[in-house]
Amino acid sequence: MLTILALASVILLGIVPQQSEAIVIYTGWERHALVGSDIRLSCSFFSWRWTSDDVTFSWSYRADGARDSISVFHYTGGSPYVDNKGPFRDRLEFVGNPGRRDGSILLKNLDYGDNGTFTCDAKNPPDIVGRASSVRLLVFEKVPIQAGVITGAIIGAVLGLLVLVVVIYYLMRFLVARRVFNLSVSKHGKKGKGKEGSQQRQVPVLSIGDPSKLKAAASEKKKQESRKDKK
Repeated sequence: MLTILALASVILLGIVPQQSEAIVIYTGWERHALVGSDIRLSCSFFSWRWTSDDVTFSWSYRADGARDSISVFHYTGGSPYVDNKGPFRDRLEFVGNPGRRDGSILLKNLDYGDNGTFTCDAKNPPDIVGRASSVRLLVFEKVPIQAGVITGAIIGAVLGLLVLVVVIYYLMRFLVARRVFNLSVSKHGKKGKGKEGSQQRQVPVLSIGDPSKLKAAASEKKKQESRKDKK
């Protein structure tokens, strides 16, 4: 029975791929550069294992229009090796750090003929199963504006316009509310002044009166009193 279980476990382990045997390699997708400039092509990897002393990096290059790739760089046994016959034999430098899983290279004095695809492959024994990653290099006399930059500029302009519209809207609301408030205060102020003026005009009428009328009234009162006395 134990023999059967042991055989079954060996079969299952052979069928199911172990997670620690996978390695994932990363490079950029596309790089732009000017004629005569230098550019760094990055390559790194993810592995479930610790970085091995036997880690290796390999770079190959396929020119635009070419069918086959050529090897241009190899790192193994702790030492970098540049192909001494390829187009980059005097213009390629290893600038990576294998201890940090970095296998980047530097290409110098670029020319139009350097346009093409660079592929990086890495191994971190025992993690050796993985797919190589590629980056395309485009060399220009003037670096074109990328679509992402244009899209970002358009989005920024639209957002700025929306913010400006909102600010203008709330500013107009504030000005209208302030105008209505000032008109209301002015209207109530005029009504109050009108009432005070009418009261002030009525006071002298009630207190002073016409002298001739007062004199006539006084004489009429005396006549009435004298008639009462005769009776």
